[in-house]
Amino acid sequence: MAVWIITGTSSGFGTEFVKQALGRGDKVIATARTLSKIAHLKEVGAVTLSLDVTASQEELNRKAIEAISIYGQIDVLVNNAAYTQFGTLEDLGDDYAKQFDTNVFGTINIIRAFLPHLREKKAGTIVNIGSMAAWTTYPTVGAYSASKAAIRYVTDALDQEVSGLGIKTLLVEPGYFRTELLSPQNSMFVETSISDYKALTEAAFGGFRAAHGNQVGDPVKGVSRVIDVVKGENGAAGKEWPKELVLGSDSVETIRQKCQNTLKLLEEWEEFSCGTDL
Repeated sequence: MAVWIITGTSSGFGTEFVKQALGRGDKVIATARTLSKIAHLKEVGAVTLSLDVTASQEELNRKAIEAISIYGQIDVLVNNAAYTQFGTLEDLGDDYAKQFDTNVFGTINIIRAFLPHLREKKAGTIVNIGSMAAWTTYPTVGAYSASKAAIRYVTDALDQEVSGLGIKTLLVEPGYFRTELLSPQNSMFVETSISDYKALTEAAFGGFRAAHGNQVGDPVKGVSRVIDVVKGENGAAGKEWPKELVLGSDSVETIRQKCQNTLKLLEEWEEFSCGTDL
């Protein structure tokens, strides 16, 4: 029986992780910035804890100690807390950094808070929820895509640092799943003040707003696949630890196309690019 701690559990993937991990017989500490939003998760057996991933490192360290004391250990850390922000680079201003504060530095600092415990027991799994958006982007979604691209390499480097200590990392890169990520509560649209961007932002914002509730991915199935990998069960049984897990047919196709395009570009420009060697 494993003990999970999950950030961002007020809706979507976070809520599903809580319910399904409990359903598999594990213990779960569900967290969110506003405790009242996850009070209902106590009814299904979770312990709830207020946690703001953008808090100071000192505060997050204290929260980690508090969380560990509940069951005496943490076995699986799921970094799920994130939000989406739309706007052009020129319009976002300081909001660009705020996207990174939650999606990137929030994840980094939470990991930093729990690593001493995981290193001490020489075991544990860190699951970082990335995105297909790390591989592709669109007008007005650059800040979110950049934040998820950063998570790719945060996770990759972390794995190289801790894999020899008995700690596993898993980067999950979902496509469009029918969660609340694109809902008005979890998305922020920064209207343009620049006439040159007016038509572009109207079209982009309209497309993303229309996508909410029409995403192709089933979050119940998606979370189930992640837990299968973490626990080595069902379709993941007997398979080598993947380190990266792509979720959704749209994500598979998007990443495959990006890889094919990159290989084509490398081939076409190889002689030119390699001509810089001494």
